[in-house]
Amino acid sequence: MIPGEILAVLVVVIPGVVNITYRLGIKKATIVGASADLVVAGLMYFLRPQTGFFYIQDSTMLFIIMVLSVYLLSAIYSTRYLKGIEVMGIREPTYYLLLNLFTASMLFSLEVNNYGLMWVGIEATTISSALLLITEKSETSLEATWRYIIIVSAGVTFAFISIILIYYTLGTLSVSTAIGSHVHSRIMVLAVSLALIGFGTKVGVFPVHTWLPDAHSEAPSPVSAMFSGVLLPTALYVLYRVYEIEPVRGLYVWFAVVSIVAASIFMGYQARYKRMFAYSTMENMNLALLGIAVGGSLGFTGALLLLLSHSFGKAGAFYSSGNILRFTGKKEIAEINGMHTSMPYTSTSLLMSSLAVTGAPPFGTFFGEFLILSGVLSLHMYVQFIIVIVFLAAAFISMNYNVTGMIFNGNCPNIEKDRLMPALSIFSSVIPLFIGIFFLVVYNEIL
Repeated sequence: MIPGEILAVLVVVIPGVVNITYRLGIKKATIVGASADLVVAGLMYFLRPQTGFFYIQDSTMLFIIMVLSVYLLSAIYSTRYLKGIEVMGIREPTYYLLLNLFTASMLFSLEVNNYGLMWVGIEATTISSALLLITEKSETSLEATWRYIIIVSAGVTFAFISIILIYYTLGTLSVSTAIGSHVHSRIMVLAVSLALIGFGTKVGVFPVHTWLPDAHSEAPSPVSAMFSGVLLPTALYVLYRVYEIEPVRGLYVWFAVVSIVAASIFMGYQARYKRMFAYSTMENMNLALLGIAVGGSLGFTGALLLLLSHSFGKAGAFYSSGNILRFTGKKEIAEINGMHTSMPYTSTSLLMSSLAVTGAPPFGTFFGEFLILSGVLSLHMYVQFIIVIVFLAAAFISMNYNVTGMIFNGNCPNIEKDRLMPALSIFSSVIPLFIGIFFLVVYNEIL
């Protein structure tokens, strides 16, 4: 093997190899492994694989770094978060084992040059992540797990049919070959359309999104951060690779627009803060899908910028949610108040992450949304533009109204005893701000 191939294999294998330490300190080994994997991925940016088994472009590297970064943050956050769980549905070492397998499955899906293997990787994420949902043992978490398995498994069946049709039409499942095939047929249009339903189930496309709010609200907060921050974007990456074969722009655009509308409406009626953030994820994923469907430098660049910024912002939001749940034991928005005095650090991260995921300037999400909407206008899609911008504004007002109410209504004594958990949530929520500033400084000619 040449260095590029070795690095690509290591990126996927390291999280799995960590599981050898199951009985010998897997908690620390997971953090060390995640850190080492980030270094290996950084080297792979300069030494790309040259063989046909891997298909790693600059955009792929962005997703890989994104997955590994949130994985590392969630692994560190889990060390404190799990201590507060009263009844564990799975043992702590098993939790880290599943977290590692979950990450390895996503990395595998991102790296391989084969649609069939991509599907296998996405299906593998379902198995490992479903078991993570029952970390906090309860009837509601078990119900959410079964709903997740049933709905997502039904969805990936459509994705599997899509892949069969791709092979039937092209005679290959090679991603690099399929993208450059320029084959136009009704069967290929059907395949790409079925992929929207199939992989779209994992992305959170309406109406096959129904697993999403339950899974996010019942999962441990570090797992919710992995779901929103990297699992859904990974599924979107696979969907994008299928879309590249035969862009069915009109269908994808309207599904994205309708999903944004639905997510914005559902978000405004949520009583629990984690469910509210889950619908925010649905909104952001479909906005990125809109950017992919629009295409071009504006749409695609905007989608990447949005996904990168959202991954850290939403991780910060769920880490903040975990802090609130650990320090107060409450899940309802109406039950939380006076956070600026009771949890000053968590309130800072919650406010910043809320602004980040709703696209406030100068966070990176704002510039991602700006580019995507500019791409929509460049194609003269005025109706879609108006619909999206109205409901993005509604979502912005709805979420930030709830968050500011939780923070500034009333005064309560300080209960923020743990400093590591708030520090991680602040760190994660600040990253989208630096991404936005970096983009503004370096790429101001685009604006």
